[in-house]
Amino acid sequence: MNPTRPSILVPLALLGATLSTGCTVGPEYVTPKAETETAFATPISGTASATTGFGIDLERWWLVFDDPTLDRLVETALEGNLDVRLAAERVTEARAMRDWTAGRRRPVASADASLTERRQSEVGPLPIDRIPGLDRDQTIWEAGFDVSWEADLFGGTRRAVEASQARLEASAEELRGAAFSVAAEVARTYLEMRGEQRRQEAIEDAVDAARRSLELAERRYDAGETPRSEVAGATAELAALEARLPTIRAAVRSSALALGILLGAPPETELALVETRTEPPELAPFPVGERAELLARRPDVRIAERRLAAATAEIGVATAALYPRLSIGARGGFQALDPSDLLSSEAVTWSVVPRISWRVFDGGRVRAEIRIAEARARAEALAWEKTVLGALTEAERALTRYLGDLDAIELQGRALAAAHESRNLASLRYEAGEAPLLELLDAERATSAAEEALAATRTGAAVDLVSLVKVLGGGWSREAQEGISAGAPEATAVLAPETESKTGELRAAN
Repeated sequence: MNPTRPSILVPLALLGATLSTGCTVGPEYVTPKAETETAFATPISGTASATTGFGIDLERWWLVFDDPTLDRLVETALEGNLDVRLAAERVTEARAMRDWTAGRRRPVASADASLTERRQSEVGPLPIDRIPGLDRDQTIWEAGFDVSWEADLFGGTRRAVEASQARLEASAEELRGAAFSVAAEVARTYLEMRGEQRRQEAIEDAVDAARRSLELAERRYDAGETPRSEVAGATAELAALEARLPTIRAAVRSSALALGILLGAPPETELALVETRTEPPELAPFPVGERAELLARRPDVRIAERRLAAATAEIGVATAALYPRLSIGARGGFQALDPSDLLSSEAVTWSVVPRISWRVFDGGRVRAEIRIAEARARAEALAWEKTVLGALTEAERALTRYLGDLDAIELQGRALAAAHESRNLASLRYEAGEAPLLELLDAERATSAAEEALAATRTGAAVDLVSLVKVLGGGWSREAQEGISAGAPEATAVLAPETESKTGELRAAN
């Protein structure tokens, strides 16, 4: 054996390492910039502008409602909701795929050992019976290892790693979006349940008022002051109001059942909430920031941007197939007929196999694959642009609705105060015999409608505030997002984006 021969591995390895640090084909990614106005088009104006504003911590936006029950429900849902847990598993899968892709840049080594019992033919191509010292029956002991490595000459693997990293970050954004959507759905369902309870209270108050009117009508009828028709009318009004209560009670119970599912628990888990009551939240305008901040926070915008980054990197993966591929395989080990000789120097075997492959003629498939990758990147760029425009539109519309709700709350409050005054006056006139019962019933009906309208408007405003925070990309935490992308094991917290991209910046010209 020539002990100097294996040194051929050294120059080959150095050659491969040198070549692997060469050029990286494909376009360099450049982060897209949205060409948009800085401020939102919707001004804070009208009645709402006179209201004292408040700030919202977008990371835990639900705290603005100052409701401990809502806080508990949201935090429980973020831990137990099945959609959030599924999204977290997809992040784990994407991270594993990124690690698998990165592993292609490293050598692959394997070890093996074998024992072979064989008998060779005496009348075959090898004349066993005529070779002195060579037995027909043999036992072969063998142990060794294989090493293979492909040099990333033109950066195809590096581009594949970039694409996998971008997909991982997109999955992290999908997890953040799922977590925030669940939090928003919990808040919406809870606020709607509380709103239905306030409508129920308003109708119950109207029932009490109608019952008092009926009693008054009966007394006046017994005294001979009014006809029987007024008693019949008061009875019908009371029955109509009471008939509305079962439907509202069922709606309250249905919302409580929905909350249980959102928490990842049996539906009856939160039925106890049906028996509790809370005060309506205080609502006011708040600073929404600038459009650029919106686009930096929105999960869907960041998902589209990361998909564009991945598609851009895939162009480099396809382009690398135009160029040669260098791989090096090596095997070393020991082989002997007697186990006592297995580790001797005479039993050493080795081989080195450098290999260059090149798709020289393939019917134009490589260039077609490049065009496919370029078309996909252009499509992702258009998808990103469409997502940006959709995000801005949603934000403007949500802001407009919420500010309109604030104006409506103030106006509904005035209407309710006037309805109360009108009912009180009608009640006094009826008791004094100066007005018919119909006037009192109309006043009570108007008061009940005003109370319901105010409750519905307050509920709608609270739900629209949730929608506004959602379209603004709330519920984000930079630290949680960085942990997800880097590989932190816990991924079910409220998540959020990094402001800067990790893998470079958006597409260059083809």
